[in-house]
Amino acid sequence: MSRLTHVTSGPYAPPAPARELTVVSADGARLHVEVHGPEDAPPVVLAHGWTCSTAFWAAQTRELAVDHRVIAYDQRGHGRSPASPACTTQALADDLEAVLAGTLAREERAVIVGHSMGGMTVMAAAARPRFREHAAAVLLCSTGSSRLVAEALVLPLRAGGPRTWLTAHVLASRAPLGPVTPLALRILKYATMGPDSAPHMVEACARIVHACPPAVRHAWAHVLARLDLDHGVRELTVPTAVVTGTADRLTPPVHARALIAALPHPLGLTELPGVGHMTPVEAPELVNGKIRELVTAYVTGAPEEAGADGPERIKESS
Repeated sequence: MSRLTHVTSGPYAPPAPARELTVVSADGARLHVEVHGPEDAPPVVLAHGWTCSTAFWAAQTRELAVDHRVIAYDQRGHGRSPASPACTTQALADDLEAVLAGTLAREERAVIVGHSMGGMTVMAAAARPRFREHAAAVLLCSTGSSRLVAEALVLPLRAGGPRTWLTAHVLASRAPLGPVTPLALRILKYATMGPDSAPHMVEACARIVHACPPAVRHAWAHVLARLDLDHGVRELTVPTAVVTGTADRLTPPVHARALIAALPHPLGLTELPGVGHMTPVEAPELVNGKIRELVTAYVTGAPEEAGADGPERIKESS
């Protein structure tokens, strides 16, 4: 059972896609893509985070695919996308552009959602022509643009050089995570989820994270440790909403507040009390509701109804 790459029952078991395809990135990397829902429905593109896969979005694909075309893909080296020697933010941007080109019609616009490294993917692609052609609005969940290791609270130590050094080495460890045991569940919950996360949420995330190959986890951890996408935030000119959990140890709320301050077209910050890093899993109703609001305001809604900044109800902080 420890080899399962995701749970197979319950609300976090990934639903079967309507279709699957492979897109090829600029350097030849092959990316596994899943499409859920009706082909003629408004599109939503989902980019998952470090050590995750399309299975991470089960709560979104299951609910949104009723009346949206939900497009999810495995980042290179994750899920069913083969590993690649190119592990850079430029490669992440290339991959997102390839997914957009392979799944959306010319000039078709979508809401693009990025969680953690998926949000960083969006920032890296923000100035790319194909991204600007297809992005109607963005939702950033539990992410940041720089100083990830310095700000991380995974280790209960005082901020400073020793904590930063040790955190970097822990996150970039090559050691296999091993089977999903009760101890492994407790460790993953502490590091990535809120204290009140239900056991079935923790189990779902653990299965996905433990399935990520150690070499892939190590390679991308080094990229995240050196991350500086502050310039990408300033290039993200489409309407952008931000969601964070107040108990997030990997990307604490300081990152979300910095994003809101730097974004050219912010739609507001939603802080979720007691929620950790895995916001789409821990608060699926909230995340799905935000996605629906953005689709209504910027994809299916008439411009004169939405207004230049979209509906005020999206501009909230809680």
